[in-house]
Amino acid sequence: MKKLLGVVLMALVSMSASADLAEQLAASGRSDADKARDAARRPAEVLDFLGIGPGMTVMDLLASGGWYTEVLSVAVGPEGTVYAQNPPMLLGFNDNAYDKAITARLADNRLPNVIRVDRDEGDTGLEPGSLDAALTALNLHDRHNFGSDEDVAILLAAVKDLLKPGGVLGVIDHYGDPDKDNTQLHRLNVATALPIIEAADFEIESSDLLRNPDDDRTIMVFDPAIRGKTDRVLYKLTKPAE
Repeated sequence: MKKLLGVVLMALVSMSASADLAEQLAASGRSDADKARDAARRPAEVLDFLGIGPGMTVMDLLASGGWYTEVLSVAVGPEGTVYAQNPPMLLGFNDNAYDKAITARLADNRLPNVIRVDRDEGDTGLEPGSLDAALTALNLHDRHNFGSDEDVAILLAAVKDLLKPGGVLGVIDHYGDPDKDNTQLHRLNVATALPIIEAADFEIESSDLLRNPDDDRTIMVFDPAIRGKTDRVLYKLTKPAE
């Protein structure tokens, strides 16, 4: 009975923390366009699942324009730190679109707990074991589809090195089926990607928070019919404690 009560209490605390963050995200100075994505992306629940909260040092890995950077900024609060990491090549993509977007988002020191890291993930300049958590959203499929298994393994190893023992890497991506052309669809072939993740020696948990059964996974993710509403995987990868 005591064990059951403990589980119930932990669930209630988790629900309360998620609700508190949802309120903070709604009340913060985030743009209306950013807030409009919350219903589908469920950021408060995602970060609760990953265990990301106040005072933590975290990285938005391959942050692009920084939607999750700002969410993380609110979540870790003034005592926390967010590193918004982007490789120079990504920042220069499409006439510097991501560079312009993240620059505008951080203008006038509006997110004072965010530090830009415009460097490759294998050369961030950060100390090993310095991060409580990292998150990469809708990125791993590109490394998997346009690179190689080794490229994915190198990325995971680089982030794992930056995490403290017990630190967490959150991975969100568009779900892809093994019999589809996921390169063209911009989706993650979970059947081939998961073994690479397993080989990286993380403790792996998954969540159905972002699953969408209405997405049959045959449409490119940028198609207006499904954009922003794709069926998504959510992994919590924990670096084993020493």
